[in-house]
Amino acid sequence: MPMPANLSPRFQNRTYAAFLFDMDGTMLDSSAVVERTWRAWANRHGINPDDLLESVHGVRSEDTIRRFGPVGIDVAEEAAWVLKAELSDVEGVVPIAGIKALVADLDPAAWAVVTSAPRALAALRIHSVGLPMPKTLIAAEDVKQGKPNPEGFLKAAARLGVPISECLVFEDSLLA
Repeated sequence: MPMPANLSPRFQNRTYAAFLFDMDGTMLDSSAVVERTWRAWANRHGINPDDLLESVHGVRSEDTIRRFGPVGIDVAEEAAWVLKAELSDVEGVVPIAGIKALVADLDPAAWAVVTSAPRALAALRIHSVGLPMPKTLIAAEDVKQGKPNPEGFLKAAARLGVPISECLVFEDSLLA
């Protein structure tokens, strides 16, 4: 049953002040693009792509490059390369089943997206699967510490003007 606009979001018979969504894995699946891009990056640097792919999902590019890149690598330059590659590829990016109906019924002031992706990439992927752009989007450049640190979710709750304790977080990985 659709929820009328301007009501607090409900999930499993409980009312929340807001829903906070991780993007990839809970709203959409971009793993095909992520794997293509990071395999190419790993191969450019002589890194085992399988090892890298085990830990790349949900992590800021800069953090992955620092962890896996060779000593002395220019992190900003490599992150720009990764971003350019990902911005040029949306083939295989798909919405998670049921997400369109769920967010369509939410008050825009009662939900946010928190992602490790840069803002431009998040906007492209959200648009490419036909989801509405959230009024509140916390992206990689909005935080000092990427996931699994909860900084992004805390910022989203603050921007929505609600206590984090009254939010339901949709995340597909463990937070610190």
